[in-house]
Amino acid sequence: QVQLVESGGGLMQPGGSLRLSCAASGIIYGVGDMAWYRQAPGKQRELVATISSYRSTNYADSVKGRFTLSRDNVKNTVYLVMNSLKPEDTAVYYCSAALMATRGTWSTYWGQGTQVTVSS
Repeated sequence: QVQLVESGGGLMQPGGSLRLSCAASGIIYGVGDMAWYRQAPGKQRELVATISSYRSTNYADSVKGRFTLSRDNVKNTVYLVMNSLKPEDTAVYYCSAALMATRGTWSTYWGQGTQVTVSS
């Protein structure tokens, strides 16, 4: 069974750092673009950052300069390092990835979400 497994969320004080991980598991023939989204209470899900299979990255303006996205193509894992955290970063963070679980067919998969709370 192909799935994305997230880890690394939690409670952090403003100004602190957290690292989120998302690993794709199962029989996978290819991993394409990977991304993190977040959804705060009462708000729509928003894109935080994306990374291509060639490690080209894009970030939402709200996190530029503070968050860094990277990936390990051997481990099929993406990492989101979040520095200088602010209370407005509080949200459930979701990992997303384009995976080839069936030869020749790409599908988008989502993780279960991990809570990040920034509060003093």
